[in-house]
Amino acid sequence: MAFDKAILATLSDSENLAVKRLLERGVKIPLQPRVLEELQEFVLRGETNLRALSRIISADPGVGAMLFKVVQSAAYHRYQPFTSIEHILQAVGIRETCNLVQAIALSSTPPGKHNQKAFEAFWLRSQAIAHLAMLIAEERISVCNIFPDQAYLAGVFHDCGVPVLMQRFSTYCKTMHLDEPGRWTDIAEEDARFNADHCVVGYLVGRHWKLPDFICDAIRFHHDMDHLENHTALTMVAILQLAVHLYHQDQNLGNVEWASVRKQVLSELGLHEHELPELIDVVLENYNSGE
Repeated sequence: MAFDKAILATLSDSENLAVKRLLERGVKIPLQPRVLEELQEFVLRGETNLRALSRIISADPGVGAMLFKVVQSAAYHRYQPFTSIEHILQAVGIRETCNLVQAIALSSTPPGKHNQKAFEAFWLRSQAIAHLAMLIAEERISVCNIFPDQAYLAGVFHDCGVPVLMQRFSTYCKTMHLDEPGRWTDIAEEDARFNADHCVVGYLVGRHWKLPDFICDAIRFHHDMDHLENHTALTMVAILQLAVHLYHQDQNLGNVEWASVRKQVLSELGLHEHELPELIDVVLENYNSGE
């Protein structure tokens, strides 16, 4: 597919080369569902008619049902119980609700005929990390100024380049060991085997789906914090890294990346070393209680 010139203009020379390389290899960025296009059109026009916005979301029953599920979490406890999509829009806010719908729509994107089981496992992982990121943002909002819905959105999208590559390359799943419990993509091996970078792909998905710039930057550099100049994006990556660490801890899995980012994550989240265990306990307790 052709990319918007405005998107390409924001990329560095190396990133433009990466995009060209991906296109030549037949990688296709998934299109937004119609429900998102309509919502974005309304938001851009400054539309505040909650009934009209509710009708747009309700037109996709799967998205509507998942939206109700997401807002039952601890991050939205002050607004519960929710009785309708219109109530969600009123309580959570139009833009925040649209962010949640974007995340839900991406996780509902059909995987194609390949690797259905691995795709489903991928989204369970992404949604778990998104939930943990949302709970972390809720706990640290006064320090980090990242809102729970933004953290959830980043959590769902942060590795969205993986299923795109999974659909493009029939051997990607097997080569990256995604069909093995507890295994995850290795960036160096990914580049060596497929001449591709799921972080760049994810960044392009985020830009194409009109995610906030700082979330797109966080997707692009969530494995490379040192290259981030945008402070908000850096904070978002810190939340993501901690969420991933908590996910691994909850699943009794190793996390080789944590040792190299721990100090920077704590600094960015305004945490002292002795405060981390308590935060982890609170977040995991809320996560495992289904809040």
